[in-house]
Amino acid sequence: MVVGLCTVELFIAESRSLKDKRQVVHSLKDRLRGKFNLSIAEVDAHDLWQKTVLAMACVANEGSHVSRVLEQALNVIKSVPAVDVVRTQLDML
Repeated sequence: MVVGLCTVELFIAESRSLKDKRQVVHSLKDRLRGKFNLSIAEVDAHDLWQKTVLAMACVANEGSHVSRVLEQALNVIKSVPAVDVVRTQLDML
C-alpha cells in the first residue's frame, strides 16, 4: 500500500472576501474529488482572503499510480485561471 500526500499553497488574486475565496476553493475541491476520487481538505490559511493551503491524499497499490494521479490533479489546479500555485510538496508514505 502506498499513500501519496500533496500539499498545495494557492494564491487567489481576484478574491475580495472570505466568501469569494470559499467559492473558488469549494469549486476546486469538488472538481478534484469528482475527477480523481481524492481526499482533499483546506488545511491552513482559513482566515486569509487570498491564500489557501490544500492537502490531497491518494491511496493505491502502486507508487507510480499515486504519483500519476497527484500530478494530474496538480495540472488541473494549475489550469484554473482564478488561482496561482505558490508552492507544492509531494510526499509518498
